[in-house]
Amino acid sequence: MTVIQDQKLKPRRRARPPKQVADKPAIGQVGFAPLVTERLTLRPLEPEDAEAMHRLVNDWEVSRTLAVVPFPYPRDLADEWIASTRRDLEARVAVPLAVTGHEGAEEMLVGVVGVRIRARAGILGYWVGRRFWGHGVATEAAGRLARWALANLDLDRLEASVATDNPASAAVLRRIGFRQTGVGMEAFLSRGAETPVWRFEATRDDLFGHAEAEAPLSPASEGGPNLLLVAACALIDRDGRVLLARRPEGKRMAGLWEFPGGKLDPGETPEAALIRELQEELGIDVSADCLAPFAFASHTYERFHLLMPLFLCRRWKGIPRPKEGQTLTWVRPEKLGEYPMPPADKPLIPLLRGFL
Repeated sequence: MTVIQDQKLKPRRRARPPKQVADKPAIGQVGFAPLVTERLTLRPLEPEDAEAMHRLVNDWEVSRTLAVVPFPYPRDLADEWIASTRRDLEARVAVPLAVTGHEGAEEMLVGVVGVRIRARAGILGYWVGRRFWGHGVATEAAGRLARWALANLDLDRLEASVATDNPASAAVLRRIGFRQTGVGMEAFLSRGAETPVWRFEATRDDLFGHAEAEAPLSPASEGGPNLLLVAACALIDRDGRVLLARRPEGKRMAGLWEFPGGKLDPGETPEAALIRELQEELGIDVSADCLAPFAFASHTYERFHLLMPLFLCRRWKGIPRPKEGQTLTWVRPEKLGEYPMPPADKPLIPLLRGFL
């Protein structure tokens, strides 16, 4: 899938499926949990969607906005393309999803949204059937997938492009947080010609906001930044692996990996904060005697300065499990640098790798 168009409708709200938390975010066909918004469901495409998809996309006003869609759109191509999306999802090279809503009790296809993975960038694309334009469907669906992608896939940014004669789609991208980065030319299959496009990009800061304090700050000195105190812990298992947690969708810096831990409450020591946070986040019990001070991070963000002591822990009671929607993974020391982390955590990696 590529880029795109404008769109919209008001389907009935659908019941949300139970939230699934896994040690690895699954994007394969099997076990993919649909993404749900207030009005829409984003789910893998099924062969049964082909007829409805063909009716919606075999429309010049729709296909003219899409770079890789021919016009007229052959009916058998819908079957072939849906089969290819299932293979792409299983191979983890793309996340193409049907956008559906409800008309009464009946589910109906509204359009398609997807992200194709290229190295550390995701290419966002979407389209919606013409009868659903004008109701905010594109913004709702594309925004939901964009936030999910940056929080759950190994991406640093999202990219998109839109034909310059399609300002409605450009407005969709701006509404969900994309920035225009330039202009270019792309071949549009439906038009049979090179077409001028606007290029857009979005990072975690664009979609989730810049890092900000989520707890009370220590008062700043004259002219200095407010101070945020955070304690973190490198849990080390018997094989010498370190536990990392990925910040879930909905939090600042979602999608980045970090050491478990959290902010100190007023009057709390770093050890007491870690004991509390590890129980709340992972469901494990740690004693202060098992927390060994190792190093600390000192980093200035836009609105505060973070001071974070890092402790080592090799003994605890219980099995670490994600209790706050985060993803967990055990990482060998030599692989720690391959995981994108907040700026404050990065300087700790060579120290920890050298020690272990």
